[in-house]
Amino acid sequence: MLWRRIGRYRVKMITELSHDDFQALAALEARALSGVSAALLGEALSGDAACVVGYWHDEQLTGYALLARLPFDAELQAMGVLPEHRGQGVGDRVLKAVLAVAARWQSERVLLEVRESNAAAIRLYKGAGFQQDGYRRDYYPAVHGAAGRESALLMSRSV
Repeated sequence: MLWRRIGRYRVKMITELSHDDFQALAALEARALSGVSAALLGEALSGDAACVVGYWHDEQLTGYALLARLPFDAELQAMGVLPEHRGQGVGDRVLKAVLAVAARWQSERVLLEVRESNAAAIRLYKGAGFQQDGYRRDYYPAVHGAAGRESALLMSRSV
């Protein structure tokens, strides 16, 4: 059960996703457009080198994050929230779950890269204590057929 009813209220939950959640995760990613392929999501759900956490609301997966385990660090490889749930704290809750997983893995840091134009994500990461460590010029392909490429900010945070 992915939600619990306490009295007349439903409780929102964060869970570690499994291969049983693949269809819900693929559907979320198709709408969130964080740039992760279905193949990579399926691999992450099946392997030991990654963890996918999901935020459920009223039995619907509304947010997720994919965290990869590295020798000393963890890398946040993707994060997505349904468009109609953005700005409601879902990303913050998912990011806190990511940090908890990294702590459980005894990672020293969590690393990530983010599009330079993604102001909402950058605010979220900075609010969670991430700092910019570097810059990759022209790292990402242009969004939705736009010309050119987009740079990435490299960020990290100690666990």
